[in-house]
Amino acid sequence: MAHVELSLSEAFVPTVRADEPEYDSLHRWAATVSHAAEPCLLIDAETRVVAVSSSGCRLLCLGRPEDVIGLPLLDGGLRLLDFTAYRGELTEQDTDKIPPLLALHSGRLARGLLRIQAAAGAPDATVDAISTPVLTGSVVAGSLTFLSEV
Repeated sequence: MAHVELSLSEAFVPTVRADEPEYDSLHRWAATVSHAAEPCLLIDAETRVVAVSSSGCRLLCLGRPEDVIGLPLLDGGLRLLDFTAYRGELTEQDTDKIPPLLALHSGRLARGLLRIQAAAGAPDATVDAISTPVLTGSVVAGSLTFLSEV
């Protein structure tokens, strides 16, 4: 397996044409995430799910995208477990450190592993999450997270 790192320091941001309504970055990313084949997730500044790919829903055991859009990320069915043998649910203090929320609150890139509680009888999933803040002007409007099963 190859390891590839990309620089996002000079990311391409499409310009808005004069005949198009002006949308913020969050809404531009929402259409891309909704149709992406890759597992990804977009949340807004209030941690509500703005968009999630179908493969992202499967990986995070969330059901269908339309079932979680508009819900707070942690109240929309996402069940995070700690990495102990006990497999306890994460505390509120620990959930603030998961990559999508850390990128949102810090305004910086964040990466980490998540342990997702699967449906009864299925094994838990371990997911690598890489999150970046999404800006509207100079304000953090949300975070975009790419996911990969470990």
